[in-house]
Amino acid sequence: MSTPPRAVLAVLGLAAALLLALAPAAPARAEDGSLLVFAAASLKNALDAVDAAYAKASGRKAVASYAASSALAKQIAAGAPADLFISADEDWMDYLAARRLIEPTTRSDLLGNALVLVAPAANHPAPVAIAPGFPLALLLGDGRLAMADPKSVPAGKYGKAALERLGVWATVAGRIAPAANVRAALLLVARGEAPYGIVYRTDAAAEPEVAIVGSFPAASHPPILYPVAVTTASKNPDAARYLAFLRSDAARAAFRAQGFTVLE
Repeated sequence: MSTPPRAVLAVLGLAAALLLALAPAAPARAEDGSLLVFAAASLKNALDAVDAAYAKASGRKAVASYAASSALAKQIAAGAPADLFISADEDWMDYLAARRLIEPTTRSDLLGNALVLVAPAANHPAPVAIAPGFPLALLLGDGRLAMADPKSVPAGKYGKAALERLGVWATVAGRIAPAANVRAALLLVARGEAPYGIVYRTDAAAEPEVAIVGSFPAASHPPILYPVAVTTASKNPDAARYLAFLRSDAARAAFRAQGFTVLE
């Protein structure tokens, strides 16, 4: 049996990403009374390190469930048993706040991030000057732009806002490969299934198969903020302890090691 052409494999990969974007994430449950944290997918590397440090320092366990902030917020609204929520934007935290599903006194902005354009490292891509009217459509050739679903996922919303501000969105709007979350978009580029993608700086730093070719000006999109809050449904007495640990020196070091900006 002959190997399918690369173009066919790329189409199959993009189709899989589209299916992932439409599929809801399954609610997670912590075992044995462990603290359950719902966190934006872009936090995985950093928060895994934080949770390991928390377990070492406290002897208690925190279990993280990662997905797009939009999917996690909807799961919490549907009754998923999360103790804390860390969103990649204010909108989805506001969504829960409007439904009185978070404790307002526990809410604060924890981290900041930046937005970058990436390409497969194997292609040895040239730097791209990201400025108003930059030729993104031309760079894509006959390929598509990988990004988290701009209709609902924070990374995609930030990316769309940046491209609109730079006057480029209209030239690529019909050529987006929307992914369920920013890590799925990153994977499309890492596998060479998309020639370029828009992801967070921290995600690009965690994937050696992609290269950062340009950074989006901070003024081109709303500030990338990660708010955190305890849910109103949480009965776990460790929630306050964990929330405080997120501000500890050990947690700050883990976040900074992954490229996040730690907010005071």
